[in-house]
Amino acid sequence: MPASTETAATTVEQAAPKDDYLTYVEGVGHIPRDIYKYVKSDPAGDLPRYSVHIVIQHFLVSTTFLVLAATGLPLHFSDVFWAPYLTALFGGVDTARYIHRIAAYIMMATAAYHLVVVTGGTIRKVLKNEFDYKRTQIPRPKDLFDMLHDIKYFLGFEPFRPKMEKFTYKQKLHYLAIIWGTTVLAVAGTALLFPDIVSKTIPEAIFKISPRAITDGGFPSLFQDIARLMHADEAVMALIVLAFWHLANVHIVPGRFPFQWTFLTGRITREHQIEEHFLEYIHNLSEIPEEKEYMKNLLKEKGFERPSTMPASPGEHPLESEAGPAKESTFEREES
Repeated sequence: MPASTETAATTVEQAAPKDDYLTYVEGVGHIPRDIYKYVKSDPAGDLPRYSVHIVIQHFLVSTTFLVLAATGLPLHFSDVFWAPYLTALFGGVDTARYIHRIAAYIMMATAAYHLVVVTGGTIRKVLKNEFDYKRTQIPRPKDLFDMLHDIKYFLGFEPFRPKMEKFTYKQKLHYLAIIWGTTVLAVAGTALLFPDIVSKTIPEAIFKISPRAITDGGFPSLFQDIARLMHADEAVMALIVLAFWHLANVHIVPGRFPFQWTFLTGRITREHQIEEHFLEYIHNLSEIPEEKEYMKNLLKEKGFERPSTMPASPGEHPLESEAGPAKESTFEREES
């Protein structure tokens, strides 16, 4: 190997190890990590992401949550200048309360619907020997390493993002936050809506925390105060997370702006899946023959039939020139 090529190869290995940059898929070839820059994508989605059940559940939860926030927060913060105006849009205090309760029932029913779908789908896959926990929302140690890798990528210390599964570490955190938030809102809201019933059904073990609570009724009163505080504070926090994390991360980030249609179509663009869910894309290649053929043809078109090229640095790429890769960005593999 010439000296100039050896220098280039050394630079390449430091920037992006070969095992990280190229992924071999039988019947397709060696897929470069940044092939997403050159694929064709339909904004409405190219590949399956969510089932119709998840699309329906997302619509119901997001809609009911916005209605709950719009009707509940003005009632809790009734002394703030904007509260009367927002309440008036719903026909007054009494009407807003009814709408709030109906939306709460729908959200709780949707949560139960989601639980049935997830449980039933898991049982079905287990019976068919198709269950793979890596493609679920179950947290894994790999998520922590992916997060650290992602931080280094955004700081410029890694040339590519980590190879992540169907659900990234951010989505798993968000999912856990939704579970927590829905539980808190449902429990606290039920306590506020049915104070007498809740105070009678609180486990006797809880009353043992304060022996006097049984006699003077202090604990039920304290429980109602805590429920009122939890209900409002959790709603405010969830609204902030929705506005500044979820919407920004899904629709406003570069490459997704101004809109991502997955929540309506249940499908994800090819570019997005390869970039953020690379390992899920590898699964799709084995499950979708048309996608397998598409990638095989793309690799042939771009000259990646053999693992002979690798980027010399995050700013260089062998596919950027139609005339062929520059010497500085070429990794020549020694043939035996």
